[in-house]
Amino acid sequence: MPKKNALIVDDEPDIRELLEITLGRMGIETLSAKDITSAKTLLKNNEFDFCMTDMHLPDGNGIEFVHYISSNYPQVPVAMITAHGSVDSAVEALKAGAFDFVSKPVNLELLRSLVDTALNLKPLNTKNAIVSPSILGETTAMIALRKQISILARSQAPIYISGESGSGKELVARSIHENGPRAGGPFIPVNCGAIPSELMESEFFGHTKGSFTGAVADKEGLFQAANGGTLFLDEVADLPLPMQVKLLRGIQEKAIRPIGSQQEVSVHVRILSATHKDLTTEVERGTFRQDLFYRINVIELRVPSLRERALDIPILAEDLLSRVAEDYQVPKPRLSSEALSELTKYPFPGNVRELANILERAITLCENDIITPDNLQLTLTSP
Repeated sequence: MPKKNALIVDDEPDIRELLEITLGRMGIETLSAKDITSAKTLLKNNEFDFCMTDMHLPDGNGIEFVHYISSNYPQVPVAMITAHGSVDSAVEALKAGAFDFVSKPVNLELLRSLVDTALNLKPLNTKNAIVSPSILGETTAMIALRKQISILARSQAPIYISGESGSGKELVARSIHENGPRAGGPFIPVNCGAIPSELMESEFFGHTKGSFTGAVADKEGLFQAANGGTLFLDEVADLPLPMQVKLLRGIQEKAIRPIGSQQEVSVHVRILSATHKDLTTEVERGTFRQDLFYRINVIELRVPSLRERALDIPILAEDLLSRVAEDYQVPKPRLSSEALSELTKYPFPGNVRELANILERAITLCENDIITPDNLQLTLTSP
């Protein structure tokens, strides 16, 4: 297997040497530049699999260099080196197209994990985006969504997935994970509104034995469980404000501290989040922290409602009928033309989840393996 090549751009000799040694021990060949001009020359004359650049360089801004690489060398993932606690810079870099970031002083464990993740990226192919077969639909909105998933899967930027209840936000989150370099790692979904507030810190960060009544053994939290993979925060707007502060710190520092422990634990986790609420409105109301919103909403991905893609209903219905029939171990019924017509006219306030429930009920009620409008009972579920 040919060796991987990395470009290091930093004006501090000590940092360049540290990165060269660390990547060299990983079997990666490195070339270094002390400024953007030299880095552009190296990019022109060499092929690289990965790039790390400092934020502040003698002849320009690291953000501008990220833009340059994203535009001219889109196959090369670039990570930004930021000052400790420089959240604004990290977010700006991710929005500019950076794959990920690492703060000074450089945590070598996180650095190695970041580099491994970058080198596991699949080649970028947006023309024929292949994503999860569960992301069904041939409408313009769904073709665009699959293309976005294919692109965003390559980044490690936090993504906020917006959309109505039942529209398939978790399915989209899982598809981003499965199509990215963390696909071999865990995908941990968590419903933030379903965790009792008194257990929330322990659930997210874990605890040590004896740290509180009932803590009879050490326990890993969700961040540790998702290490090397993706943590999907569903209904993130339901997090209480005190927990939002702690979550923000864990995301920023890429480290958490279990309850009762004096030691921080480094975690390399991609954060995806979703809610059916309008987070901007929640920020204005004071129920959601603006700094956390800024941190998790680096990129917003909107999932269209079923009403916006009604032409996909026949495809979805066929797939759902096959799944339900298999689960029930019954022959797959077919939709009469009248029933299909009724479905395409129905507004579906509950989106794909409601369509699945309607068809599950219809399979139970239908006769002769044909679903009629009466079997759908749409008037009973109309808003």
